[in-house]
Formats: sequence, structure tokens, C-alpha cells
Amino acid sequence: MEKGMKLQVRKELDGRQQSNIIKLKGSLISKGYTQIIHILDQDEEFHINSFDIEIGTAGEVQEFIMAFIARENLQDSISIHK
Repeated sequence: MEKGMKLQVRKELDGRQQSNIIKLKGSLISKGYTQIIHILDQDEEFHINSFDIEIGTAGEVQEFIMAFIARENLQDSISIHK
């Protein structure tokens, strides 16, 4: 069984922010949390990146993403979308 998770990503990013967000997405895939990440426009300011994870891993995935955001100082660039 799978559950969806969404990230809200700011469209206008500097080079460091872009690189770190690509690293985050790559890490989600390489750690086996997901196989593919879909990108859709939300509005003029944000993209929505959505992906499926296995039920029961949502807390682990959310903790990983939040730690990555804090470590790379990306609070203004990306967030978990409710």
C-alpha cells in the first residue's frame, strides 16, 4: 500500500538552493523512499513535488526531509505541503 507526500518548492531559487533541493530529491530516491517524483505548477511562486511512499514510513520520511531542510537552511525554499 502507498501513501502520497507533497513538497512545496519555491520557483525562484539561487544556485545553492537548487543544488540542495536536487540533492534532497536524489536522496529520497536513493534511500528507497520513492521511485519517482512528479512536478506540477501550483501558482506563480511554487511548484508541487509529489511522490508515493509506503504506508508506515511517512514519519521517517518526514523526519528525513525536515532534518535535511534544517541542515541546508532551506526553510524559505521548500516545505512539506499539507
